Amino acid sequence: MRNVTIKSSLYLLVGISAIAWFSLAYFGDLDLSNVKDFFGLVPKVVSIDLLIVAIFVKWGWKMKLFRGWLVPFPNLNGSWLGFIHSDWINPDTGEKPPPIPVMLTVNQSFFHVSCMMRTGEMESTSYSESFLIDPDRQIKNIAYSYTSKPRLSLNDRSIPHDGTAVFKIVENPALKLVGRYWTERLTKGEIILGFHSKELLEELPNDLDDHPVTEDENRR
Repeated sequence: MRNVTIKSSLYLLVGISAIAWFSLAYFGDLDLSNVKDFFGLVPKVVSIDLLIVAIFVKWGWKMKLFRGWLVPFPNLNGSWLGFIHSDWINPDTGEKPPPIPVMLTVNQSFFHVSCMMRTGEMESTSYSESFLIDPDRQIKNIAYSYTSKPRLSLNDRSIPHDGTAVFKIVENPALKLVGRYWTERLTKGEIILGFHSKELLEELPNDLDDHPVTEDENRR
């Protein structure tokens, strides 16, 4: 897939350059068979190419008409809400916690993507991210490794740790992320998220339920 998009990018750039070359020559009343006129247009054509590439990298890649043949990955920018289903055992109860409300924010550009996950007890930040896209094999995933930092007041039962998450990107019939994660604490689980907003929220929404473990401790 990556080779296909590279070829498409090169063909498109060559096509844009050719159109720019002939347009500048036509409106400038230049003769492209003349070496001086032909190469004299190089700086202008390069400038046009750079401007178009800059516009595409900043905004154009998000347009649906480029998906697949030029841009292999979907636009995941925004905030996602859902639940973590963890196999962690609460030492106080000896049981797994109920589903944990969670928010994932994705900050994505054409060249980079970063992920931050928040619950009522922790924040985790990605440090290595990658799309895994292969339409022929019906694979459409995003994977990242992260560092999780629980609140300092929870260090007695939840220490900072690293982990990895892999999400399947579902676009049809509804936009959602279905994933799994595992950590160096030897815990693992599933995460199911639905798209919430194009905004990158910096705090959990007020209508999101409290963390069930914290809520249970507060009742005692």
